[in-house]
Amino acid sequence: MGFLDESGFLLVPTISRTWAPKGVTPVLQTAGNWTKISAISALTVSPKKRRLGLYCQFHPNKNIRAPQVVQFLEHLLRHLRGHVVLLWDRSLTHRAKVVAHFLMRHRRLHVHLLPPYAPELNPDELVWRNMKRSMANSLPKDLPHLHRQLQKPLKRLRRSQRLLWSCIKASDLPWSQ
Repeated sequence: MGFLDESGFLLVPTISRTWAPKGVTPVLQTAGNWTKISAISALTVSPKKRRLGLYCQFHPNKNIRAPQVVQFLEHLLRHLRGHVVLLWDRSLTHRAKVVAHFLMRHRRLHVHLLPPYAPELNPDELVWRNMKRSMANSLPKDLPHLHRQLQKPLKRLRRSQRLLWSCIKASDLPWSQ
């Protein structure tokens, strides 16, 4: 089983409350543009081992469209055995013809739609929230620098079953471990 979602990371930093000496307001100098890296990921749950996995792809200067969704689904199917149940939102990219054709050709992939306007049910949303919190107040110089900065929090999440389970449990899904 897996939960899929997309997100994006801008060169303009996410601002978060921070510490500073009294009377000294922190100032962040940015690269000054809205260039971004789009990302797609899936948080997966192994049915037998109850182990979680995190699969992710980044796309600099591109929005996630249907071809990127198909590319990511191919990536998932290469790494996951047997039948795969995938829950995702009702995004137009997920309902595109090219994605539907891909799903028809790959019968071991079973996709179910989450209810409309219910991001609180998708644990992968909490993965993105965790990543963005880790990136708060960071000052990437350019897209390659931003991409390098994303690797550390992604690696930390991938390696921590505790953090991944916290994303599952913090969602509003009726879940029992």
